[in-house]
Amino acid sequence: MIHKTAKGISIPALGLGTFELTGPEGTAAIRSAIEHGYRHIDTAVRYGNEAEVGQAIREAGVPREELFVTTKVWFDRLAPEQVRESIDGSLERLQLDHVDLLLVHWPGTEVPLSETLTAFAEAREAGKTRSIGVSNFTVALLDEAIDACGAELVANQVEYHPYLAQEKLLASARKRDMLLTAYQPIARGEVFKDPVITRIGETHGKSAAQVTLRWLMQQDNVLAIPRSSRIENMKANFDIFDFELSAEDMAAISGLDRQDRKSDFEWAPEWDKP
Repeated sequence: MIHKTAKGISIPALGLGTFELTGPEGTAAIRSAIEHGYRHIDTAVRYGNEAEVGQAIREAGVPREELFVTTKVWFDRLAPEQVRESIDGSLERLQLDHVDLLLVHWPGTEVPLSETLTAFAEAREAGKTRSIGVSNFTVALLDEAIDACGAELVANQVEYHPYLAQEKLLASARKRDMLLTAYQPIARGEVFKDPVITRIGETHGKSAAQVTLRWLMQQDNVLAIPRSSRIENMKANFDIFDFELSAEDMAAISGLDRQDRKSDFEWAPEWDKP
């Protein structure tokens, strides 16, 4: 497993996204992923599965210190008291005394960012999270969070895959000693139909998804959290540490960008222009 570090926090570069992994089947899938070697688990209040994640962690029996657990606060709960209630609820459902990373799930407009991030910093100081970060933040919002609020952010979790370049966010993350966590890294399966990625995979004996995840792993300051409910796919996604893409391979995949965003909502910020 590759680890990447920001502000002294080391994180397994490949994690498990758990969106829609709910109920007994979700618990079983998450437990199986941990048993197969995943040590970075990403959840959120909004996913409605923190209890399943916590149960899977307990059933897997892996020492807590070996796991990196992320959860998130939804954008309608960003007032300081709401933040405190949200993380206390998360810890109760997870049955953990702390998480490793607490994220603002989406930027809000009703509460000053400085108030939200102060509450996040207080949670960190109280030992309820080891580190704090954000999700779906633009460069301008990162500037506000860090320059105006003084927040020590470890990561920004955003949609990132071959069809949606994030050069500006990556440059900002690297400049600020932050990590960029890629969600939907295989573009909702679209990479499987891509002739360029498929051809590269054939030369390495790997699938298009494995090639895409390897492309992300080989980028500085980038993590990835692919989601799957099928254990065979989870295992395949994890089997990417025995090969390396060439500079030509990396460039060919990067050249597929067409600013094709798969997740966009009415509450989203005004995205950075390429």
